Amino acid sequence: MSPESREEAIKRLNEQADALERRTENRLAQELAGQKAAGQAWKIIADLFGGVLLGIAIGFGVDHFAHTSPVGIISGVLLGFALSVWMAWRTARRIQAEAEQAGVVPQDLPFDDDEEEDA
Repeated sequence: MSPESREEAIKRLNEQADALERRTENRLAQELAGQKAAGQAWKIIADLFGGVLLGIAIGFGVDHFAHTSPVGIISGVLLGFALSVWMAWRTARRIQAEAEQAGVVPQDLPFDDDEEEDA
């Protein structure tokens, strides 16, 4: 084997190693982005449930001490629901602002025709 062909082989191997490293980095970046998105979705879900449960607890407390049996829980659920929707909306706006700042362009999901075929 001549020295030139050995150098060419080493150069080719280095190029292949660099390509493999780029692919690996892309996969890791995609996995991390997916994990971050899942965490943000769980935060929104926690906001929705947390607000309602907090409203129920406060409404129950008001009913217990003020003896206004269903009024406190009903108003607590309604206020808790409104609070949870506001908190989820605020979180979604923050996530959207972070995505826009990072230069991510939102894309619509394609319509899924499979659901109609199953019916």
